[in-house]
Amino acid sequence: MPENTKIINQKERKRMEIKSLHTHVDIVTRAKGASVIAKAAYNARDKLQDEYYGKTHDYSKKTDLVFSKIFLPEHVPEEFSNREYLWNEVEKIEESKNSQLARNLLFELPRELNEQERIKLISEFIEENFTSETNIKYIRRWYSFYIKGLQGVAEIENNDRNSKGLQPVAQFDERVINHIKQIPWGHNQRIINKCKTIDEAIYYVDKTIENGWSRNVLVHQIESGLYGREGKSITNFEKRLPALQSDLARQTLKDPYNFDFLTIREGYDERELQKELVDKISDFLLELGEGFAYIGKGYHININGDDFYIDLLFYNLKLHSYIVIELKAEKFKPEHLGQLNFYVTAVNRELKTDRDNATIGLLICKDKNDVVCEYSLEQISQPIGISKYEITKLLEAEYKSSLPSIEEIEKKIKEIDTDN
Repeated sequence: MPENTKIINQKERKRMEIKSLHTHVDIVTRAKGASVIAKAAYNARDKLQDEYYGKTHDYSKKTDLVFSKIFLPEHVPEEFSNREYLWNEVEKIEESKNSQLARNLLFELPRELNEQERIKLISEFIEENFTSETNIKYIRRWYSFYIKGLQGVAEIENNDRNSKGLQPVAQFDERVINHIKQIPWGHNQRIINKCKTIDEAIYYVDKTIENGWSRNVLVHQIESGLYGREGKSITNFEKRLPALQSDLARQTLKDPYNFDFLTIREGYDERELQKELVDKISDFLLELGEGFAYIGKGYHININGDDFYIDLLFYNLKLHSYIVIELKAEKFKPEHLGQLNFYVTAVNRELKTDRDNATIGLLICKDKNDVVCEYSLEQISQPIGISKYEITKLLEAEYKSSLPSIEEIEKKIKEIDTDN
């Protein structure tokens, strides 16, 4: 429960270790011998009695405090407006030796604001993000979501306004606590709104931390069903790659790939599919996942005087491998693998260095029979995965043709520039 918003002076600001430009967050943890009463007394420049440790913390003689207030949600008992009572109650309810008792937030506020404007800014921030009725409901929903999955206890009643608080946070599975505390509250809200299970929620928490997803990207990945698609490609990696690389490579691929970001007509062919993917390369890279770097389309390789052109060539920084992607705007056929197997071999011979791991092939087709894919991969010498793609929104041909081409748009821009 946030309180004691402190506006610090310039001298103290320089001493702080700031993790980002504007905010520093640290956790008051009993395992480190920290006292939440001592922290509250220091922040508020107050004198408080610590019942847990039997100590008195007195910072009342310091004179640099500008503003101090305890922000409470509605329906919280009035006695919690007493700072000493509030934080001693926190010490009582958190019984574990490893309890995380509080979050301490330090903000660097804009110098352009005067004192009253700073107080107003930080007060509104706290009320909107921590103590509003809507946010309290989200906190209860968040707690109920995780506690039901981890401990099987009854759901907290939303209308229970007489409750003095939630159950001790220390009772949570430590795995969950260590992860969810690392992502913004807005991300947590989206996750509990859209995920059905704890495992799915933790998956997206981990992915957010790993990839630094924005809120919009997180929502996109959840709505695209990434949790159910990652690692589902049909592959021969177990037989063709070392164990560690095999596991990582398998998790890198998806099935199916979601190509709904494309604007493509009905009856498209492979060349048009390739062009659309390259035109939307940022979206395509997001769909491929972390670590993919685009090298080129129709990538030219000359082998002893013969020319060959790879549909799409990428490099994956996590795998330290070239990734050869072949596109098929039709259902998978066993003969598709022969060409891809050749391209993977060619990249290994012509591009791969001693610092690179084995090149991987990925065939992305319109549809596939999983059993046929497995049989077809049995005798393939190179590591290859087979996935299908999905496009749920296709433009009708006449509508597609009514849209201007990139060339037409560029021509129009040049005409405008000439006129000016």
